[in-house]
Amino acid sequence: MDVSADALASFAVFADHLNFTHAAAELHISQPALHVKIRKLAQALGRPLYHRVGRRLVLTADGEAVARFARAHDERMADFLAEFAGTAPRRPVVLAAGQGAYLYLLGDTIRAALADEPTRLRLINCDHRQMLAAVRNGQAHLGVGVLDVLPDDLTAAELASFPQVLLMPDDHRLARQDAVTLPDLAGASLVVPPQHRPHRALLERALRTTGTPWTVAVEAEGWPLITHFVTLGVGLAIVNGCVPAPPGVVARPVTDLPPVTYHVVHQPSARADPRVAALLERMRAPNNPDATAALAP
Repeated sequence: MDVSADALASFAVFADHLNFTHAAAELHISQPALHVKIRKLAQALGRPLYHRVGRRLVLTADGEAVARFARAHDERMADFLAEFAGTAPRRPVVLAAGQGAYLYLLGDTIRAALADEPTRLRLINCDHRQMLAAVRNGQAHLGVGVLDVLPDDLTAAELASFPQVLLMPDDHRLARQDAVTLPDLAGASLVVPPQHRPHRALLERALRTTGTPWTVAVEAEGWPLITHFVTLGVGLAIVNGCVPAPPGVVARPVTDLPPVTYHVVHQPSARADPRVAALLERMRAPNNPDATAALAP
C-alpha cells in the first residue's frame, strides 16, 4: 500500500468537514486536488471511505477508522516533536456534547479543567448522532449524551440519570400533586421539540400508548426556549429533570416515563492517554457538584 502521511492528514481535515469545498479551503488546495488525494487513498486501502446520503457525505466504518488513525498519527507526531524540542505537548483534549449536557451537567467539570489548563480543552457542540460520529472518527476523545442504544464499538459509562418532569405554572391544577402521570395531561397543550428530535418521538409514543389526547402549543428547539414558553403561559412541557424550573414554574416527576440517562463514551483505548483519563475521572468524581446533584434521589 502506498499511503502517505499527507494523504492521511488531508483525509482527517475532510472528515472534520465532510465537505470538499470547506476542507480544500482549510488545506489551501483546490477541490479537484483534494478529490484526487482521497480517491487515491481509498484505492490504496481498497475500500470506500465515504458515501453520499441524500445531499450529505457520510464516512463509512472504514472511513471512520482511517480518520481516527490519521488523527492519532498527528497527535503522536506532535508529541514526538514537542519531546524532541524539550517542550510540553499542548494538544487539547476534545469533548463533544449537546446543549443540555453543557448547560446542566458539565459546567463545573469544564470550569475546573479550564482553570487548571486553559489551552488543553476544546469543546464541540453537537447532537448525539454527531457526538458518536466524532468519537468514532477520532475528532473527539470523549462524548457525552443521552443514548437510546449503547454503542457496542465504544466504551460507555453512566454519568448521571434524571427523571422526566412536567413544567407548569405554579398555579396550575396539577401543581398541587407531588407527581403526575401521562393520563393527567389529557387535553393539555404541550410545548414540544420539533418532530425530528428524539425527545419528541418518545413523548408522542408514550402519549399514544396511554391513549392521552393532547395538542401542540408550539414547537421549540432547546430546553431554554421550551422553558421560556412555559413561563409565558404558552403551554406545559415535559423536560429532563436536570432543567431548572424558573420562578413561577414548578416541576413534577412524570412517573410513567423512564428516567433520562447521560452516558460518557470513548474509544476503548482512550484511557491510555493520561489527559483523557484525568478529564474522565474529574467528570465522574463523586464530589463533582453537577454529577452529585444529578444522581441524588
